[in-house]
Amino acid sequence: MAGQAHYEELARQLSAIGAVNREIARMLPYECPGGSAGVLTLLGRHGEMRMSKLAELLSVDMSVTSRHVAHVAERGWIERLPDPADKRSRILRLTPEGRAVVTELYRRTSRLMADRLSDWSDDEVGKLARLLGRLRESFDATAPSRTPVQPTVPPA
Repeated sequence: MAGQAHYEELARQLSAIGAVNREIARMLPYECPGGSAGVLTLLGRHGEMRMSKLAELLSVDMSVTSRHVAHVAERGWIERLPDPADKRSRILRLTPEGRAVVTELYRRTSRLMADRLSDWSDDEVGKLARLLGRLRESFDATAPSRTPVQPTVPPA
């Protein structure tokens, strides 16, 4: 098990991931903001699914997922089909236009990564990808829990 100092440094480094995500968001097409890009890339990676599964994969509330789904559906990038197993539910599926957008998103993201990591070796990029995947799996494997922070009160 790693020491406390390593965990603290990891937390600091992970907070910097926000800067990476912001740069990725800036290179997205104007008509495809981050939430929409997330919907499209998940459907591209996992295939058709119910909105409840999409909300779970996005780790957001159903109302947020519904807004993102409406945005991409209005643009013709996905279709909402009746679920044969449950007529109240809908199955979400990429359209050919949606697949084209996903291809463009991957192209832009790959180009950005190649530019920013141009001085990295293939082994270094591969190692980072594996470690980030392992980190994600570790967090996916544990139930979310929130522990309230107890403020420390200085002695009077």
